[in-house]
Amino acid sequence: MKEAAGEANLTVVAIILIGVIAAVVTPLITNMVNTSKEKSCCTTAGGVWKNNRCQNTSANTFDNATYQACLSG
Repeated sequence: MKEAAGEANLTVVAIILIGVIAAVVTPLITNMVNTSKEKSCCTTAGGVWKNNRCQNTSANTFDNATYQACLSG
């Protein structure tokens, strides 16, 4: 009976650890996906991703309307 109780405790610990890891990793992955989308939309709109934001290029090809439409879509 003691072995079964020990296995049950180990299972509970494993489930809790999986939950904690998922809670920590999920925001990191979400942030990475959102940043990737922003970079892609910036490039599509003719901008350059610099200093964590979309900036106009020296050729002035950036279209903010296209960038905003891409982000919302």
